[in-house]
Amino acid sequence: MASDDPLVIFTPSGKRGRFPVGTPILTAARQLGVDLDSVCGGRGICSKCQVTPSYGAFPKHGVTVIDTALSAWNAVEARYDEKRGLTKGRRLGCQATVQHDVVIDVPPESQVHKQVVRKEVTARAIKMDPATRLVCIDVAEPDMHDLSGDWERLAGSLDKSFGIKTLQPGLDVLTKLQTSLRKGDWQVTLAVHQPDADSPAQVLDLWPGYFDTPLYGLAIDLGSTTIAAHLCDLTDGTVLRSGGIMNPQIRFGEDLMSRVSYAMMNPGGDAEMTAAVRDALDTLIADLASQADIATDRIVELVCVCNPVMHHLLLGIDPVELGQAPFALATSGALRIPARDLDLTSLNRAAQTYMLPCIAGHVGADAAAVALSEAPDQSDDLVLIVDVGTNAEILLGNREQVLACSSPTGPAFEGAQISSGQRAAPGAIERVEINPTTKEPRFRVIGSDLWSDDPSFDETVTGICGSGIIEAVAEMRMAGLVDPSGLAGSAAQTGTARMLPEDRTHAYLIHDATATGGPKITVTQGDIRAIQLAKSALYAGARLLMDEMQVDRVDRVVLAGAFGAHISTKHAMVLGMIPDAPLDKVTSAGNAAGTGARIALLNRAVRADIEQTVQRITKVETAIEPRFQEHFINANALPHAVDPFPELSRVVSLPNVSFNASAAEGGRRRRSRASTS
Repeated sequence: MASDDPLVIFTPSGKRGRFPVGTPILTAARQLGVDLDSVCGGRGICSKCQVTPSYGAFPKHGVTVIDTALSAWNAVEARYDEKRGLTKGRRLGCQATVQHDVVIDVPPESQVHKQVVRKEVTARAIKMDPATRLVCIDVAEPDMHDLSGDWERLAGSLDKSFGIKTLQPGLDVLTKLQTSLRKGDWQVTLAVHQPDADSPAQVLDLWPGYFDTPLYGLAIDLGSTTIAAHLCDLTDGTVLRSGGIMNPQIRFGEDLMSRVSYAMMNPGGDAEMTAAVRDALDTLIADLASQADIATDRIVELVCVCNPVMHHLLLGIDPVELGQAPFALATSGALRIPARDLDLTSLNRAAQTYMLPCIAGHVGADAAAVALSEAPDQSDDLVLIVDVGTNAEILLGNREQVLACSSPTGPAFEGAQISSGQRAAPGAIERVEINPTTKEPRFRVIGSDLWSDDPSFDETVTGICGSGIIEAVAEMRMAGLVDPSGLAGSAAQTGTARMLPEDRTHAYLIHDATATGGPKITVTQGDIRAIQLAKSALYAGARLLMDEMQVDRVDRVVLAGAFGAHISTKHAMVLGMIPDAPLDKVTSAGNAAGTGARIALLNRAVRADIEQTVQRITKVETAIEPRFQEHFINANALPHAVDPFPELSRVVSLPNVSFNASAAEGGRRRRSRASTS
């Protein structure tokens, strides 16, 4: 393909390539190994290959997409739309052809191997004190001697019986009040929302007589890559359903700053991203209610945590100020707003939203939720908490002081920008081991407990996800296939034919199913560099906090986030993602941000606590700290260029290899001492 052919970029996979004008999108997807479904052979019958083209300037990708990037709507698409309907903005991948540079989003329903959003609920004992509860009261009947209205008598009864003073009711309550009172023989059950014990309450809804069906709430972790939600019973805290979807904003940029840039460069781009995420959130809420078989009007409250850019875009606030110093937030405080103000319709019309406070311009409510869940301010030892994601939030502290920062790790840990990478889905390689003697690999895929060298293994392999690429690169380092600088050796240098030449570099072959029409899974030099950049940003952020605290070691490390819950602590240490610590002191907290959101949903008292806690957290701004770049460069080595890793050395002996010699020399130069200490 010519270098001037149009560039086609697929999200959320991040895969890209150049294709001649006239190439169908489905063809481009298949050649790149993009997960795009089709069962009708490209005849426009099945509609499985629906895609969404994006328009505008995409700084992250270096392209500007115009509305003629694809061929015009054709007769096949028109016929399908007439008979079955196409979602607005969608095209059929088998019919739309490439005309210019284009960014193509593959929605979840068009993916064969659906995304697994691995933000499971974490078991936690939570004291129940929800802000919204059911109250059943009796109301005095009207008579000719009492001219007060039905609402005034109800409010008086609520105050007298429960000591609850109420705000003026909404129209939704007033319009059904009289019918409900008379149908219930002057007894009604109220959904009462009271932010704290001293505040007046708001009646969100009411039902005739005694109504004992539980009320429900949602704890939502709105991430830049995925949106996860837990549907909870507000009576006992039971999690009825947990689920997640991809954040559709990923088509506007894989990381936060590229979304800010999209808003800057495209008038109305912020509103476009706001509408996309609100629609996705509404869809997720409806899906969870359907799965739990509950009426959506029983969902009366939600708590949402997110990073500052997502916070602003959800609220409909232009995030442009977050893209430039001093990174000012429109508001950093906690917010209490009606869900309908966020255009959410798949829940009670009067449902209320609580958003945890942000800590600073680049450290958001998700970090506050992690602080609520993991309580570093109550720790006797020095704990480093790393919420690993597209944008990592890092906390370091103990009872004396807590520091926080964010670090732009990018999407490599999610499997994006990796040659054979994909999001977590059935068929994705998630575990890798390489025999240090034979250099032969074995692996496991999501959806199976069998290793690839098991005679019964017959799984379809589709790619490699974030935890898989972490283990693969670390295993290559431990097997002597990669040197401390991150350079992959040749077949002659490493002694294995699995090191394949690729231009002027080398790639390690993990799996080759091309003979049967499957993919060829390799770890390329570019993949290794992408992981090095991501892990260096993570380590540099942690090291900055340690500098501020004037320490060189931490007592323990907690890996939070969906990704953090699935990576091997040993492999993370081999790569130098985190500072050296005893491996038994490196633990996973699961989706700590989601847990913090759930705690805030089920216990209103902790909301005031976390609002006070964030005021005591010291923010360290990585973007303006002069030592960040120094730490970043040193962290490029595997595990590190200068920092000692004595605890790692106790359990892992890394080969002292160097592959600076060219492949033409066919051998190793003098071995240099690896950075293992």
